[in-house]
Amino acid sequence: MNAGLGGDQMRILAIVALCAALGGCVTGGETVSFRASNPQQQTMMRDGQPALVSRQKTSLVLVRPASRQLKSNGRPVFVVGINNLGKQPVEFRVGQVEAFQHVAGSDFEMKIVTYEMLVQEENNRQIAAAILTGIAGAANAYSASQAGYGHYATPNGRTGTFYSPTAAAIAQNNAAVQNEAMVAATVESGQRNMAVLEQSVIKDNTLMPGEWYGGQLHIAPPTDQADGQKTYTIVITVGSDRHVIEVAQGATGT
Repeated sequence: MNAGLGGDQMRILAIVALCAALGGCVTGGETVSFRASNPQQQTMMRDGQPALVSRQKTSLVLVRPASRQLKSNGRPVFVVGINNLGKQPVEFRVGQVEAFQHVAGSDFEMKIVTYEMLVQEENNRQIAAAILTGIAGAANAYSASQAGYGHYATPNGRTGTFYSPTAAAIAQNNAAVQNEAMVAATVESGQRNMAVLEQSVIKDNTLMPGEWYGGQLHIAPPTDQADGQKTYTIVITVGSDRHVIEVAQGATGT
C-alpha cells in the first residue's frame, strides 16, 4: 500500500473522525494501538489518536477508537469506516464481525454488542429510571399531603395540631410541578439516548459502488492480564474481503 492516502481516503478518514466525536469523551486509564498485519494495512495517527487503514480487493476499512481513553474493564468502542472500492454492491453484516482475545497461546471469543442489544439495554435502563422516578414522585406527593398539618403550643402549656388548607395546596402544587419535571427529564433522557444509538452505532448495510458507511462498533470487555497488556483481533468482513485488525490495549504509558 502506498504511504500516502488519496483524496477519497482522506475524506473518509475525516468522516470517521466525525463519527468518533459522537462517542464523546470516556474517562479511563487505557489506550489502544494497532499493528499492521499485512502490506495492505497502514497504521497512523489522526488528531492524536491511533488509526489503521486496511485495503482489500474491493473494500477499504478504517478503524480508530471512539474515545482517547478506554474505561478499565469497560467495553472497547471503535469507529469503523467502510468504503466500497468495487463496481458491484457489497454487503456488510454486523453478525459477520468477529473478535478474539489472545491469552497464553489460546483465543477466546469477545462478543460483538449489536445495535439491538444496546437498544434493549437502554430500554431496561429506562424502565429502571421510570420506577425510581415513580418512587420519588410518590414520596413527593406524600410529603406534600402532610404539609398542611402543624403543631402548636400555648404559653400556658396547651399543645395541639392544626391544618392549613392554603399551605397544603401550595405544597401539593409544588410537588406536582417537581414530579412533572422529573418525568419529563426521564423521558427526554431516554429519547436522547435512543437517538444517539440510532445515529452512531454501526448496523447491517449494503454499500453501493464508491459508497462509504460507518459507525461505532461495541465489543465485550477483554479480560484483564497479569502484565496489563491485552491483545485481540477484530475481523471485519465486507463482501468477500476479510479485514484482520490487530489491537493492543493497556494502561496509559504501557
